Amino acid sequence: MPLDDRYSRQILFAGIGAEGQKKLSLAKVAIVGCGATGACVSGLLGRAGVGHLRIIDRDYVEFSNLQRQTLFDEADATESLPKAIAAARKISAFNSEIHVEAEVADLTAENVDSLLADADLILDATDNFETRYLINDFAVKHLRPWIYAAAVGSYAVTMNILPGETACLSCIFPAAPQGAVETCDTAGILNAAVNLVGSIQAAEAVKFLVGAREQLRRTLLSFDLWTNDHAEVSAARPHSDCRTCMGREFPYLEEKTRLHTTLCGRNSVQIHQRHSPVDFSEIAARLQPHGKVKHNTFVLKFWRDPYEVTLFPDGRAIIKGTSDTAVARSLYAKFIGS
Repeated sequence: MPLDDRYSRQILFAGIGAEGQKKLSLAKVAIVGCGATGACVSGLLGRAGVGHLRIIDRDYVEFSNLQRQTLFDEADATESLPKAIAAARKISAFNSEIHVEAEVADLTAENVDSLLADADLILDATDNFETRYLINDFAVKHLRPWIYAAAVGSYAVTMNILPGETACLSCIFPAAPQGAVETCDTAGILNAAVNLVGSIQAAEAVKFLVGAREQLRRTLLSFDLWTNDHAEVSAARPHSDCRTCMGREFPYLEEKTRLHTTLCGRNSVQIHQRHSPVDFSEIAARLQPHGKVKHNTFVLKFWRDPYEVTLFPDGRAIIKGTSDTAVARSLYAKFIGS
């Protein structure tokens, strides 16, 4: 299909035009996380004709996601499809002219280079500051632009980060929030808040990709759709005391081993116990006497009341029903092996 047909209304927009559309078709964007924000921004950029999307996500689709995660349906939740796989399928179904790459993985210091190094732009759609600081360390070290975005309840926040030009995440937030932090699973989430911040993130991404750098916002923008409060904080320049921008310290790139991670607000623990392929058929047969088990090409599900284990082909697992990493590791060792 000619570009003029599919993208005719976008090409008519003076800020993009035919030349901008060609730039979009040649661009490569990495989207880290494909929950609500990731689903929104992936869908928008896919429809806009960004030529290569790499969707990186560690999780699977659940029915509770469908209230706000726009690329998924009930069949995806029933199958417990990995979100990256389900999103890639949906985007390819409405735009077969672009390349959508699904990476079912947790972004870590071990794989960050292979997953992000060739991206023109990195989009944050994660649910935790640990991964955001990892993205920030990588982006600042390698001068890669990225866009921070987050939403919880009715509140959303986003910031464009152009290393060497603007403030980075560490400039604005020198340390991760301490103590109890609200999450979608504890404070809930308005789907409108997620789609608003995703739309802003997508718009800023398009500006960058077509070369409209003078139009990029250079503030930390926050807003609350319920109270109508909003604020902007200047992020136009790196801070002179920033450990990342100025100190060139990248501690999150040095954390090569992450055996377990408590998933914030989820009463779940992610286990990185092994780095070798697993045979779902063999493990399913072994688990049958111990509880309900089913699997497809992408995940194996095992229920042992009160726990639910989701196992991925590389041996990574998400154990639901506990936030105690010792309990999770014990269950993994007992039923999956080391």
